[in-house]
Amino acid sequence: MLDQGAPPHDRTTNAPPSPGAAARLMRRKPVELLVAEGGQGEGGTLRRSLGLWQLTMISIGATLGTGIFVVLGEAVPKAGPAVTLSFVIAGLTALFSALSYAELAGTIPVAGSSYSYAYATLGELIAWICGWCLILEYGVSVAAVAVGWGEYLNELLDGTIGVTIPDALSAPPGDGGIFNLPALIVVLLAMAFLLGGARESARANTIMVCVKIAALVLFCAIGIQGFRTGNYAHFMPLGMAGVSAAGATLFFSYIGFDAASTAGEEAKNAQRDLPRAIMLSLVIVTALYVLVAAVAVGAKPWRQFTDSEAALAQIMREVTGQTFWGTLLAACAVIAIASVVLTVLYGQTRILFAMSRDGLVPKVFARVHPKTGAPRANTVIVSLFCGVLAAAIPLGQLADATSIGTLFAFALVNVAVVVLRRTRPAMNRTFRVPLSPVLPALGFAFCVWMMGSLSAVTWVVFGVWMAVGLVVYFGYGHRRSRLATREALAPEEK
Repeated sequence: MLDQGAPPHDRTTNAPPSPGAAARLMRRKPVELLVAEGGQGEGGTLRRSLGLWQLTMISIGATLGTGIFVVLGEAVPKAGPAVTLSFVIAGLTALFSALSYAELAGTIPVAGSSYSYAYATLGELIAWICGWCLILEYGVSVAAVAVGWGEYLNELLDGTIGVTIPDALSAPPGDGGIFNLPALIVVLLAMAFLLGGARESARANTIMVCVKIAALVLFCAIGIQGFRTGNYAHFMPLGMAGVSAAGATLFFSYIGFDAASTAGEEAKNAQRDLPRAIMLSLVIVTALYVLVAAVAVGAKPWRQFTDSEAALAQIMREVTGQTFWGTLLAACAVIAIASVVLTVLYGQTRILFAMSRDGLVPKVFARVHPKTGAPRANTVIVSLFCGVLAAAIPLGQLADATSIGTLFAFALVNVAVVVLRRTRPAMNRTFRVPLSPVLPALGFAFCVWMMGSLSAVTWVVFGVWMAVGLVVYFGYGHRRSRLATREALAPEEK
């Protein structure tokens, strides 16, 4: 807020910043203003066309598949058979944060997700940091999932026509290739769907989600036939540290539930449906993750999971002794993982849409096409960036970078729900976190604990990302913030 106690000349001259400069970094955007601006973009508005079913499918589509189809092969070597416990810990951490997300989504139903929640409760600088983390979370996870899609595409091609894409064109430089062409292709396909509008994208996503659930149920039915109790003889070979490290990596698999919150301005009844979609999707996803992980480790010794990014298809082939079932699962995975790319890419564009509307990033990201109701330029720019990232960086590095950005943003959401309870206790809330502030505090603590389990390299990357973000904020966003402009004009209007 503008410092009303500052001398008049401080507002009109080039004098050094007043003591209120720090307070301006913490200016908050009123909840009423956030909601009133809902759907408004440059040149058009987003269309409210999504109901509870579509929102739940968006959330499941962004979540289910990532950890099972792709990251399982990265996590099992860290925890051994106890990877099932890692999934439970990661899911519990996600649950605490999901409760906070559900309350804020029902109270502040806008497109910016935790960025907008932080803007209303913790101030502009913290909101920017949160938004910058979300860009890392969503943008990098699109790239990570796209890498895994290429692995299953090769499995499918090998099982059907007996050929695979050469390593030079199916792996990034760090993994022995030159350029990961399949990863780029799936991102561009998702971009094509998103350019058609939210409703059309939601329909395609719903079909893909049904396919992926059927594929995982099929895997469990066949994989259980190869289950060997001896594979669980040494349940925790790498100790609790391994379980924690795997859990931190697998948390990457749970980021999708908050994708529903990015659809707040395209939901028909956001205050009612968003909390329900978030909680329902998380319960379904966690149950399937734990079940599939338990069957997978029981059917394949944990030491053999190293560098196995298409692990489920390989297990199907090994258990049955036939290529058909592994090929069928690979075909389902190609469709299933594409839905993750589609919905997470959707979330990324809507977060940038909200940040652009607030003036913190260029206004090109808030331009809405009048016919489709989609932010076209935003979608193209984000898709090309994510596609190139997917084609050039190995999966493991992408997954851990996504996890740390996600955990940081989730930690802020747990703080935001407590702050809003204290500052605006009378606001209408369609969902309330039980036992607040205890559960939000636990959510915050779990996020911090899991961040501490990530590697030093991941922390260095995160630190560099944050430093770049602060440079961008003070060089661009802080000076162009629309909230700052509105506050500066307020005294003149009076």
